[in-house]
Amino acid sequence: MNTYAELNRKDLREVDDLLRKHDLPQASEKLWGAFVDAVKAVAEGRSQKLGTHRSIAQFVLTLEKEYSELRLHDAFRHAEALHTNFFEDQLPEESVRLSAEVVRGAIERLRSKEPF
Repeated sequence: MNTYAELNRKDLREVDDLLRKHDLPQASEKLWGAFVDAVKAVAEGRSQKLGTHRSIAQFVLTLEKEYSELRLHDAFRHAEALHTNFFEDQLPEESVRLSAEVVRGAIERLRSKEPF
């Protein structure tokens, strides 16, 4: 198992506890991290290294072309909004929870196509 896959699982485990505590900024950042680490795990499996937001966004577009049915670009937009929420704390709890469902679903669908 690669490091990014391990980080993905760790972040996802921590999200529920943070949401129970209503720590929306931290939950938001863990969801962002879980999505990005899932994408990086797939990239690593393809012997690619992603380091910048731009490289992550570009790889998500590559995956979107391969697996359009997964709607990864839409999930990436949710993850980016959550990442912003970590700094700004502007999203209501319901928005964070709805985006969490989108992000988790995308990760599960991606894992079904590219196990990590």
